[in-house]
Amino acid sequence: MKVLIADSNFISLNGLRAILSNEKNLMITGEARNEHELMDHIKLFSPDVVVIDYTADGFSIDSVPRVLREFPEVKFVAVTPEQSAQTLVDALRGGIKSYIKKDCDISEIVDSVLDTYNGNRFFCGQILETIHKANIDVDDIDCDALSCEPLSLSEREMEIITLIAEGYTNTQIADMIFLSTHTVNTHRKNIMGKLGVKNTAGIVMYAVKTNLVTPNKFLFAGQG
Repeated sequence: MKVLIADSNFISLNGLRAILSNEKNLMITGEARNEHELMDHIKLFSPDVVVIDYTADGFSIDSVPRVLREFPEVKFVAVTPEQSAQTLVDALRGGIKSYIKKDCDISEIVDSVLDTYNGNRFFCGQILETIHKANIDVDDIDCDALSCEPLSLSEREMEIITLIAEGYTNTQIADMIFLSTHTVNTHRKNIMGKLGVKNTAGIVMYAVKTNLVTPNKFLFAGQG
């Protein structure tokens, strides 16, 4: 298994290298200290797994999808300080397969890399707790749903997406825009189909990513 470590923090780089270098059947191909080095290294060495702190200087939350557009076979494990639920979900939708915090146990760091290489997803308990507190199910996050391809959404659908993201129920939306509840439900199903999402949380994430709504504290409350 070939692993690349992507982080601009000297202590983090050395810590991860020390932890992972003790594993049999795992070869660290190198380190990337910014997105440019990350791209160049992947082109040269084709790592199987990239362990990345996308919050570090030289990287961003968009670094992962940019890499995956050119190298879709690469699997990413995020190792970052504590993040908000919205940031975590954005990262997962951007292509992160597994996610752990920097203060996790050594065994969790190793397991996250091994499980990801074997095609599984790994989340430390702290990350899962943060996401679950926001009432978002990791299994319902469709990481391929929001591509860069244009979507054909009607003005009415955009209006309904905004109202859904603001927390209104189908019945409330129907009363607000003078439609039947059945019609609103049909619109909701069509919207989910166009966005490629499986539930209300997916619609909310689309609304946030496209700036239809501002991610306020109530945004994820009560979403199923």
